[in-house]
Amino acid sequence: MPPTTDPAATELVITRLFNAPRQLVYEAWTRPEHLAHWSGPEGFTTPHHEMDLRVGGRYRACLRSPDGQDHWVQGVYRELRAPERLSMTHAWEDASGQPGLETLVTVTFTDQDGQTLMTFHQAAFESSASRDGHEGGWSSSFHRLAAHLAALRSPAESH
Repeated sequence: MPPTTDPAATELVITRLFNAPRQLVYEAWTRPEHLAHWSGPEGFTTPHHEMDLRVGGRYRACLRSPDGQDHWVQGVYRELRAPERLSMTHAWEDASGQPGLETLVTVTFTDQDGQTLMTFHQAAFESSASRDGHEGGWSSSFHRLAAHLAALRSPAESH
């Protein structure tokens, strides 16, 4: 069976419990002033982020690696149901700005006694290696998201 027909090789699911209310976690995904703090793996910055936050609207961002290399990503919002769910396409751009393989990202936010259970799903990848690379990047980003949410909830402790 070719790897592209094995769902385990082409899908990524990450669940994470955040100590923050669901509305705030949703806003962290949908407001550029939040995304600038956590978008991209540890050590990356986001010098450019544009979003047209509506179904059918586009987004585009630049993730800059610690060594100064820019990685551009783009997509289209498919579903925005605050504060429960969002869905968007995701495609890395090549050197000429053309999008590569498009995957679909769906994120659900479930309230759990004032905390938020986030379920992240991305599919379909061309290979398990691509999926695993994205898993590392997203997991690192979600670590940064947890730190950003903690700083927002206790500003006095973050200084």
